[in-house]
Amino acid sequence: MAARPSLAIADTGVANLASVLASFVRLGLEPRVSGEADFLAGADLAVLPGVGSFGPAAARLAEGGLGEALAWRFREARPTLAICLGMQLLFEGSEEGPGARGLGILAGRVGRFSPGPGLPPPLPLPQLGWNRLEGSGDDGFLVRPGWAYFANSYRVTACPPGFVARYASYGEAFCASLESVAGQGRKRGALLLCQFHPELSGAWGQGLLASWAGLAAPPRPAPAEVAP
Repeated sequence: MAARPSLAIADTGVANLASVLASFVRLGLEPRVSGEADFLAGADLAVLPGVGSFGPAAARLAEGGLGEALAWRFREARPTLAICLGMQLLFEGSEEGPGARGLGILAGRVGRFSPGPGLPPPLPLPQLGWNRLEGSGDDGFLVRPGWAYFANSYRVTACPPGFVARYASYGEAFCASLESVAGQGRKRGALLLCQFHPELSGAWGQGLLASWAGLAAPPRPAPAEVAP
């Protein structure tokens, strides 16, 4: 029997990790929460979780070399998953923490949701609950169209170079997920950034985690008519 891949979950000091840990345990993996940069860099799989505030989480990653370890993983296209706030921390900064510096692995800043044309302010924040990721069926994305669970007041609207985006809408279109494209040593989907919480997104989300970890085929698209 082939050995299961090692899985490191970055200890940001602010995230509630119970549901993330449980999801990977259900897949037969043995995740380890760690604040050690060497372990985070060397693991077969790594997760940057996200619950909390941008400023404290960014400060935590700046300590002990965790940010440098994540930057190295991105340069080497080592399979890395970033969830919700974890996705936002990869950028240069966020409106949530005006004085805080993000990891700067990806160019750009994270902004607060703004109501779209014809929508009266204020837009209810945070976005909390199910929302649909749009797109055609089997178009090569690891993330398929379907319903996912969100809990966010801030978002990314522009897809950075080297990635493809799956979009959702909450008053405006935003990047619900970003995946690395193939080429220049990158494997498509090895770098997966989710604004939603796959660990809270039912069977669809569990299937996505399995696919990213190389344990199963991508999940089928969820029905378009009804949210979970």
